[in-house]
Amino acid sequence: MKKLLLTLTAAAAVTFAANAQTEKGKTILGGTVSYDYSNVKDVDGSEQSFSIIPSVGVFVSDNVAVGLGIGYAWGQEDNGVDKVKVGEFSAAPYARLYKGDGDFKFFGQLSVPMGWGTSKQNDDKLFSSERYGVELAPGFAYFPTDKIGIEFSVKGLYYQNTTLKPESGDNDSSNSFGLDASSFAPRIGIQFYF
Repeated sequence: MKKLLLTLTAAAAVTFAANAQTEKGKTILGGTVSYDYSNVKDVDGSEQSFSIIPSVGVFVSDNVAVGLGIGYAWGQEDNGVDKVKVGEFSAAPYARLYKGDGDFKFFGQLSVPMGWGTSKQNDDKLFSSERYGVELAPGFAYFPTDKIGIEFSVKGLYYQNTTLKPESGDNDSSNSFGLDASSFAPRIGIQFYF
């Protein structure tokens, strides 16, 4: 009888801990950091890029979080003669809905990614840029502990408008949209729940 009571108590505690991660008033912390570098052998030049976008959210009700990611991205292309540098400040407000119980929960995230940047060639400004979009990304989270969630998601359904404003001449605007649900290139991340 003691073993049964202990097992039921442990199961209830695990279930409560997993559900407590996404309850009203809790905070979620995460973000992305990336660095890429490429150089082809026997060819002058290289490419590199860096980005950092921390994010924070608050559960406004059980299983519903709203938050914001703010960051910066930088890139450089060097062909041995000219250097082209791109810098962009970005912001992405989001809302996220979790479904499920226990250690696994499915989620859908609606975000509005935005960015404002400049491009320079050898320290001469080429153009400034603005981009605005919307993205609906599905995924699931696994909670190995009550404060850590390991997430797998795909880009999902998206739309983006980008406008390039050159120093001289007319603006150039482009639109992109699609559905990207490739299971071969998922986003993998860790979120912290407090």
